[in-house]
Amino acid sequence: MSDVILITGGGRGIGAATALLAGRRGYRVCVNYRSDEESAEAVAGAVRSAGATALAVRADVSRGAEVERLFATVDAELGPLTALVNNAGTVERQGRLEEFDEARLARIWAANITGPFLCAAQAVRRMSTRHGGTGGAIVNVSSRAAQLGSPNEYIDYAASKGALDTMTRGLALEVAAEGIRVNGVRPGLIHTAFHALGGEPGRVDRIAPDLPMRRGGTAEEVAESIMFLLSPASSYTTGSFLDLAGGR
Repeated sequence: MSDVILITGGGRGIGAATALLAGRRGYRVCVNYRSDEESAEAVAGAVRSAGATALAVRADVSRGAEVERLFATVDAELGPLTALVNNAGTVERQGRLEEFDEARLARIWAANITGPFLCAAQAVRRMSTRHGGTGGAIVNVSSRAAQLGSPNEYIDYAASKGALDTMTRGLALEVAAEGIRVNGVRPGLIHTAFHALGGEPGRVDRIAPDLPMRRGGTAEEVAESIMFLLSPASSYTTGSFLDLAGGR
């Protein structure tokens, strides 16, 4: 049976590009989404058109019961999970720390920290040799903002990705002897609709001329790195990160 991959937030941007690439490489694909059913179903349909098996499953990954249902659906319809991409996340409108309120912070933490923790826990229960599994790989989609801090834009988002980086390293060490590899990618300025959530759809075009490579990246470039970290080509790599930021 083919490898099985679950991609959270798989209906758009980096998640969608990863789903399409995984399907082309023979994975059975689960495209998770929280609210945009149309986009997720379109991605799953494109994967199926390419000859692979795919389904779209609605679940808010910050809620434990919905995460359990999501993983149970993958078990029943696709088979044993071998790869998880923790891609779902959010950002809020650009601003300074003194403008942030408790509700905003709660939304950021839930999507960017709680969700990856809950999903990784379900994956470990299935993949770990400690629990009778045969191993697997997890890739967490972080951000270059975790190192740069995103001052005057969204340092709460940057902080949440810093937490994800710490989880990536810690979990990698925790399950290294149990057949699971855990790595991260840190995209920088990538041409996706994500920047519109922060209130500046053209953010990449504004900053790109100042980057060492003088351009923003693409979702497909990030997907290639994610799939490398999931593949046997990176079989001796865990607790590591790939920075995909054009030299920034």
